[in-house]
Amino acid sequence: MTGHPAARIAPLTVVWPDVELGPGTTIEEFCIIGRPAGDAEPPRRTILGAGGVIRSHTVIYAGVVAGDRLVTGHHVLLRQDAVIGADVSIGSSSVVEHSVRIEDRVRIHSQCFVPEHSVLREGAWLGPRVTLTNAPRPGCPDVSRCTAGVTIGRGARIGANATILPGVHVGDGALVGAGAVVTRDVPPRTVVTGVPARTYCGTGDLTCPAGADHVPYPS
Repeated sequence: MTGHPAARIAPLTVVWPDVELGPGTTIEEFCIIGRPAGDAEPPRRTILGAGGVIRSHTVIYAGVVAGDRLVTGHHVLLRQDAVIGADVSIGSSSVVEHSVRIEDRVRIHSQCFVPEHSVLREGAWLGPRVTLTNAPRPGCPDVSRCTAGVTIGRGARIGANATILPGVHVGDGALVGAGAVVTRDVPPRTVVTGVPARTYCGTGDLTCPAGADHVPYPS
């Protein structure tokens, strides 16, 4: 590949025009970087910062802008106009749809779904197979008029297999238990569990399940 002398691009990878790769970024085999969303799509700049690792079979659409040290697992899909901060990690087989905002130091584990208009604030953490949703009435012919993205607050943690419904705000430092279905806003530093999710306690009330002498989530 030409045009990216400071990046390491494996064979069998496709890098479209208007792609900027930061120094030290590695693109593994079978990736597609800067793919237009459609034949009529106007040219869009795609930017990946320095020091990233884009693992095999990742597809990144045109218009994605990512900061330094983005790491993707295998088979990750990032759609157009996603804005991603520094030190973000996205696990294998996760999907990030268009017009999503992901701030610095966010961790998205494997097989997560993050739909359009979602916001993941700094340090947010999504466990495996977390599903965020944005369509209050799926299949409605006018669904685009009422789409409402989820906001995950700073340092909030979402347990494995949890589902967050459209428009919900999960507050800073909150904890959503594994398998929960969250239908309404979660206050900051609150633990919610169950289907539908209900308040369990404050994060500062949690103790180590293994009996270690520490507080898992100090205030």
